[in-house]
Amino acid sequence: MCELLGMVASQPADVQFSFTGLALRGGQTGPHADGWGLALYEGKFARVFLEEHPAYSSPLAKFLRENPILAQLAVAHVRKMTRGTACIQNTHPFVRVVNGRHLVFAHNGTLPNVRKRPLRYESALGDTDSEHAFCVILEALRERFGPYYPEDPHQLGQVLFELGNELGQDGVFNFLFADGAHLFARCGDSLYSTVRKPPFGEVTLLDAEVSMNFGDHQGADSTLRMAAVATKPLTRNETWVRGEPGTLWLFKNGDLLDTWAPAPGYVEASPQITPAP
Repeated sequence: MCELLGMVASQPADVQFSFTGLALRGGQTGPHADGWGLALYEGKFARVFLEEHPAYSSPLAKFLRENPILAQLAVAHVRKMTRGTACIQNTHPFVRVVNGRHLVFAHNGTLPNVRKRPLRYESALGDTDSEHAFCVILEALRERFGPYYPEDPHQLGQVLFELGNELGQDGVFNFLFADGAHLFARCGDSLYSTVRKPPFGEVTLLDAEVSMNFGDHQGADSTLRMAAVATKPLTRNETWVRGEPGTLWLFKNGDLLDTWAPAPGYVEASPQITPAP
């Protein structure tokens, strides 16, 4: 499986600390060595870095880890392939333009039958179930809202929640979906979140002896709030909340705006996966 990282803050903030923890899992402290990607939003535009190589040994990923990166919203992914080959077109996050904005999507899990779903308008560049699932979502949004992007994120969240739980019955569907202002995060079987706010303390990565106090970087009087979502906790010294399977979170400006919870007894499907050759 892969690992996800999403971050959304109340103001442009440094993402290199958390990205470092994720990148090390891309082939060094974790087996996710089949590609990596990072999307950094500037308003509605997402600047995306993608490679099919392991993140931990990538010179580009090393540059991003060692230089200040300020963004108000970011989505990152390290891949361990179960469908498709290790190539740039199969590397997350995936990006599409919808009504004058970039939509960014990254997935952890496997949906064995999703590619049997026909597509009328969208098309995939690669051969992963993840990108096809993104196309299915985009077509569902087109059917629901027409050519317009919904102004109300709660309406969008309801569609993502319902479709996420429908697709989740076919496999495991942890995903991040971002639009430049909002971060939607769905837990299929493993997703954690934490909210960082003043007063800040020192936190240390689980995958390296690297520590950071966000107050030192933002100033003692900072009003910064930052929400981080990851497949597994990235740090010690801070509280990570585990999502229940089938739950969808909506974050904006570093705050949790809404939560959609599944009906009692919901269980995500867990098919037996044969790793890709």
